[in-house]
Amino acid sequence: MVTLLECVPNFSEGRRPDVVAEIVAAIAAVPGVAVLDHGADESHNRSVVTFAGAGDAVDTAAEEAVRVAVDRVDMRQHTGVHPRIGAVDVVPFVPLAGTPMSDAVATARAFAERIAARFSLPAYLYGEAALRPERARLADIRRGGYEALLSLIAAEASREPDFGPPRLHPTAGAMAVGARHPLIAFNLNLRTDDVRVARRIAVSIRESSGGMPGVQAIGVLLQNAGSAPAAQVSTNLLDWRLTGIDALVAEVRRLARAAGTDIDACELIGLVPAEAIRGVDGAPLGIPDLTDRTIEARLARAAE
Repeated sequence: MVTLLECVPNFSEGRRPDVVAEIVAAIAAVPGVAVLDHGADESHNRSVVTFAGAGDAVDTAAEEAVRVAVDRVDMRQHTGVHPRIGAVDVVPFVPLAGTPMSDAVATARAFAERIAARFSLPAYLYGEAALRPERARLADIRRGGYEALLSLIAAEASREPDFGPPRLHPTAGAMAVGARHPLIAFNLNLRTDDVRVARRIAVSIRESSGGMPGVQAIGVLLQNAGSAPAAQVSTNLLDWRLTGIDALVAEVRRLARAAGTDIDACELIGLVPAEAIRGVDGAPLGIPDLTDRTIEARLARAAE
């Protein structure tokens, strides 16, 4: 059976379209890989690329993307509202079409070890690929971000990388590599520029604070060129069977209205499994093309 994997790397670059295009081109140039989606955000200063294919091809394409990002992104100059630890902040491998999670785990671990050696880039394993149980949650690895890790990586044993040197790469920082099931990255922009409202909502809904199961959330202020500042609740739904898009939107709307505001628009980052949007109407969310934003639809298109 052919191993079919999806990879969804996140890069700390969302303000230079030429750099994002170079990363995407490096991935697309690898035979056997289909680029399914990509996008960038100025305030987050972050780009996300989704691609899929046979395991070996996906592994090679991910390495090519790292090569470009390490060469083109300097973390000493990077600013943005999203937590991050490096130029290639996170590289998750996701099993598709009946591929066992063990294949994604093996790919992630071998990839992290190889990349750490090639680029002298400290690498941390998370999710199903974690070697230490306390590193299963990506948020725990990224605690304090790049700036905190600058000093802590060598000073605290708990922050030593799984692979690579116990010091950040001079320009590319560090990298987290994982294996996980598909998740939904979903942002909700509020009709206010008061980021305190977004942060309070994020605390209320995230699972780690006793909120909705399978939800990770932060509150940030968007300041994109050409748009008025807006507070955003940025979320990851780790398991849509526990908390789906409709339930998330309903709860954020309830909390926003209680704070004297409302949801202005929603944003889906990357792709979702088709099962996760069954019965969800994207039009009221400002995502009229929701049915085209599934992994299955993009894979079918790539196979045409």
